Amino acid sequence: MKARGAAGLAGGLMLLAPLLFLGQDVTITPRPKPAPKEEETRRADIRVNTNLVLIPVTVNDPLNRPVSGLEKEHFRVYDDRVLQTITTFAMDDEPIAAGLVFDTSGSMGDKLKRSRMAAAQFFKISDPEDEFFLVEFDSAPRLVVPLTKDTGTIENELTFSKSKGSTALLDAIYMALQEMRKSKKNKRSLLIISDGGDNNSRYSVKEVKDLIQESDVLIYSIGVFGGGSTPEEAGGPELLQHISEQTGGRMFFAEPQDLPDVAKKIGIELRNRYILGYSPENQVRDGKYHHVEVKVVPPHGLPHLQAHWRVGYNAPDR
Repeated sequence: MKARGAAGLAGGLMLLAPLLFLGQDVTITPRPKPAPKEEETRRADIRVNTNLVLIPVTVNDPLNRPVSGLEKEHFRVYDDRVLQTITTFAMDDEPIAAGLVFDTSGSMGDKLKRSRMAAAQFFKISDPEDEFFLVEFDSAPRLVVPLTKDTGTIENELTFSKSKGSTALLDAIYMALQEMRKSKKNKRSLLIISDGGDNNSRYSVKEVKDLIQESDVLIYSIGVFGGGSTPEEAGGPELLQHISEQTGGRMFFAEPQDLPDVAKKIGIELRNRYILGYSPENQVRDGKYHHVEVKVVPPHGLPHLQAHWRVGYNAPDR
């Protein structure tokens, strides 16, 4: 960014400082941008088209709120530790497809009421062109509501959810990824609301991880932990965190009373993403998994900013 632009961005943050300490939901206002080129508007998750890799990136401030208004020069992208030249850059603002993966296992109990409220908050900030579906799981997953633009249908179904049975979390994620393939939206994500752990899935962690790597779905998780004593429940936070972070999403720890606010923040973050595109310096079509790292170099005067991105992609094999 030119010095004048950086100063304006920093000045804007200083003007917002009183609100930051009040805990308001305030983000840096983005500068109007020209319409992205056709190639930039392809699916907004890591995608390899010919020699172009597109990476969605979210950026958060120290108060964990999305930051918009940054420019191409504020990002560094590394492909297998090699610095790349960013050739395309855009803010991602299109309708989304989102699958709600909702835990109704016996350990959820009284957490179900707040979990329903979290889903309602997530849907409140939806756009008319967004589409959603609902997968519930306890001892087995169920596709309760297929892809639809009618969020009321999903909320009505959640009203009748009951807590029972064991936990088939991995099977539910697998089912949700299969349903997501039916969507033609460029921007696709899952929101998992669960107390973690898995003790009844047919699919293994490796099988689900492999499917996640092949997909281009962003996964967010809200973990409502506590009250469990089994090894599976103890490993729940690590499982949800690992699954989410490898896609460029995140896992949020939440007390039951915090669920609605956290779901709202995730919905806002989904709609504030940068798309970085580059042609890898190493053009070898080896079909192998390539690791990606993104760093943010904020304008002078801004605090440290945290980036989140999908950590890798499978290169073409021919």
